[in-house]
Parts: sequence; structure tokens; C-alpha cells
Amino acid sequence: MASRGVVAAGHPLTAEAGVAVLREGGNAVDAAVAAALASFSVESALTGFGAGGFMIVKGPGAPATLIDFFVAAPGLGGHELGGELMPVPVHFDATTTQVFNAGAVSCAVPGTAAGLSLALERFGSVPLADLIGPAVRFAREGAPLNRQQAYVLSILEPIYTAEPAAREIYAPEGHILREGEIFRYPDLATAIERFAAEGSASVYGGDVAEAIENYICSRGGILSRADLSAYEAIEREPVSVPFHGSRILSNPPPSAGGILVAYSLALLEQTGGSDTAAVVRAMTAANRAREEEFASGLERDGFAAEFLDGDSLRQAVSRNDRLGSTTHLAVMDSDGLCASLTCSNGTGSGMVVPDTGIHLNNMLGEEDLNPLGFHQTVPGRRISSMMAPSLVLRDDEVTVGLGSAGSNRIRSAVLQTIVNLLSHGHSPQQAVDAARVHVEGGVLQAEPGTDPVLLDRIESEGGRVVRWSERNLFFGGVQVVTRDPSTGRLGGGGDPRRGGAVGFA
Repeated sequence: MASRGVVAAGHPLTAEAGVAVLREGGNAVDAAVAAALASFSVESALTGFGAGGFMIVKGPGAPATLIDFFVAAPGLGGHELGGELMPVPVHFDATTTQVFNAGAVSCAVPGTAAGLSLALERFGSVPLADLIGPAVRFAREGAPLNRQQAYVLSILEPIYTAEPAAREIYAPEGHILREGEIFRYPDLATAIERFAAEGSASVYGGDVAEAIENYICSRGGILSRADLSAYEAIEREPVSVPFHGSRILSNPPPSAGGILVAYSLALLEQTGGSDTAAVVRAMTAANRAREEEFASGLERDGFAAEFLDGDSLRQAVSRNDRLGSTTHLAVMDSDGLCASLTCSNGTGSGMVVPDTGIHLNNMLGEEDLNPLGFHQTVPGRRISSMMAPSLVLRDDEVTVGLGSAGSNRIRSAVLQTIVNLLSHGHSPQQAVDAARVHVEGGVLQAEPGTDPVLLDRIESEGGRVVRWSERNLFFGGVQVVTRDPSTGRLGGGGDPRRGGAVGFA
């Protein structure tokens, strides 16, 4: 039984940083900010000051708020593209290869500094300077890479060794860092200290913004000081849908992930199904709803209500799957305040800006985030995202906070975890551990433990099935926290696919 709160995160040290804040009397948002900053170092390939994301927050008697600090399209500085996206083949195993796009041309305007600042300003109770201790220590003194983080670096090695500044921190001995080796990033420690002293201005103005513009634009990109100074985190009203006696809140448009999760849950609610076959049908229907008008409609007022009413169902456009270098953490405190936070650096651009502590994202080169084509988003406008930090409410109290890493698999991972919790009565860890499936491009991907009779039937009917031999980070990385309003009992589940951990205060 925890007395102060629970943290579920993508790394044990990330969770530990949040737990320390709860033990000292901080609330869930304080702990989430401390954990997020710690993750910048111990989950460096997934997040950082060059990334973007979302946080959904709700406490007792207060409305839920979604803080959108995802990346925006650059171009306000008037620079012309002077280069091309850098395609990098990434080998998942001996037979599976995907091409990712990195380099300066792939860099969008980052949002994490603005988002964490706004979250703490609106909901925090502890000064930022009191939250950075673990993050600074991990960055300056270093921490050993665990198996999951070492695996991510190994498959992204071509990106992380393409430029001297990146090689200096990710391959200091001439090879990409391996499991057990120490990752240190002293410039990040300095950047975190400046962030605590100066707030988000430490990233979006002054010498850091100038350094970012000079580094990126000299390499053919267009990210400028004008883009950085114009960036702001945005508060939005979450999308909402009833399911199994509860209400699910998630990330609204212009992002896509939350309303696709809501759409699938609405279909399951209508049909009453909850087994794997029903979930697969709901995923397939959601895929059919993702076509060109969906991508353009995300910017339209009222689109979420229209979409969830079923007015937009048409044939889906298949999209390629991607690894998704994303991380999620969730915190629930004993008062019932919950913060669910997802951050992503894409696969990283390989653009580590010297002396700033910032490795910029590659979101302009992520195919699934640019369905209308690369560099087609209006400068200053948010890029759409599949990230779906979510809450489950019963009688207006938060009972579950969750979210996932995993790009296109985020929506299927969150969907199945909610179904496992609410329909099947699983514990948080059981809900996270359960075998997952994902439908994309006419193919059903299935982890071991998926109903073999169902898979055989799908194949006998002409469907394509890929049977994985073991659990894999391909299927996301769900972190979940829970609270029973009647007893105050707290729980959590960390996803072993991405090194997840749970800590209690």
C-alpha cells in the first residue's frame, strides 16, 4: 500500500525521480516533471529538450486539461530548405528493415521545455529548482544503459553516429554505447540547471536559440529563432467517450491518436465485445476511418464530435509502421491528482547542437506524422501525433492514468490495456503484460499468447498474420497507474517491453 503516490515510467531511475518528489510532499504534477527531466538522460534516445509531447492532468473536483507541447512545423524565419532528408536503414532483425529519415531537414520546433513549464505553473506545488536534482546527477555523473535503452541505440546507430557532436556522447569510445556502459551528457545537466533558473526562455531565446538556428540552417534545415520564440504550449479540452461504466479522456485533435482510441472504444461499447476478435475488428474499422479527409479534418473545429458520431467512415489509407522513439510516464498521488505524460523525439535527428544539451527531433521526417507529404504543414502549426495520454474516470474521479510509446502502435496498446482493465478485470501489471495485437496495412501483428484459433481462422480466410516469437517494443510501452476512489488504494504497471518500472512513495 502506497501512502503518497505511485509512478509508472519507462525506466527505473525515471520512476525513482518521481517517487522522491512524492515522498517529500510534492504532488503528481511535480513528480511528473521531475521524472520527465530525469528521463532526458536515462531515456536519452527517446526524449529530451529537443522533443515534444502531451500531458493530461485532472484532480478531484476540477476539469481535466490536456497540455499540448508537441512539435510545430518550422519556417517562420524565412529560410529555404537547403538539403534533403537523410534516409537511414534500421535493421530490427535479420529480416526486418525500415528506412527512417533524419538530419537537419527533419527537425521540427521542440516543445518539452514550454510544456513542462506550463504544467508546473498551472498545477505544480514545488519550485522547479527543487525538482531537478536527480536529472542533473544522471546527466553529469552518468548512469548505466539498461538492456532496452541499449537496444534502441543499437538499431538507431546510423543516426546517432552520423555527426561528430552526436558521436561524442553516444559513441565516446568509437562504438555505440552498449548495455551496462555509462551514458553521460554534461551539457544536458547544464541545460537543466539553466531551465530551472530561466524557465523555457533558456531554450526558446538567447544564445541557445541562436545556436540551434546556426547549426540546423547551416546544414540545410529551416528551424530558426523565429520559430522558437513563437512556440507556446497549448491547453486543450480532452476528447471523451463512455466505456464500460467509466469515461475515457484522451488527446484531442489536431492529434490523431486519442480520437482513434476513443473511436475503437465506442465501437466496442456498441457491440458489447471485448475479446481479441472484437478488438481486431475495432482496430480494423478505425484504420478504415483514417483516410486523407481524416488527416486534413483534424484541424477543423468540431471534428472530434463529427468523427466519433461516425460521419467520417470511409476506406482507410494504409501507412507504414515505425519504431517510435517515445516514452510515457504516469503519476497518481494520494489526493487523486493524476498526470499522464507522453514525450517523443521521433527516432532522433542525429542533430546534437553543441554546447546546448539538445538533441533535436526528426518529426518532419516521420512518414506517419506527415500523411499529406513531407514539409507540407503550415509553419507554426502543430504536427499531428499518435500519442494518446489518457485517463479513466468513474463518478468524475480518476481511476486510471495511462499512455504508451510506440508510434502507430500507441493507439492499439492503449486500447487493449483499457479493455484489459475495464472489461477483463486485470490488475494493472496483468493488463500491461497481456499479449497484444496490432492491425496495420492489412496485416495482423500478434505477440505470443494471442489466441491461436483466432489467428488460424484469420489466415484461413485469406488474412495476413505475423506471429512474433517474443514480446517486443514494437507493440508499445504502456505505463499505467490506478487508484480506487473508495479505498484510496494505489496500483501501477510498467511495460517490460520498454524497461518499464513502478515506484511507490
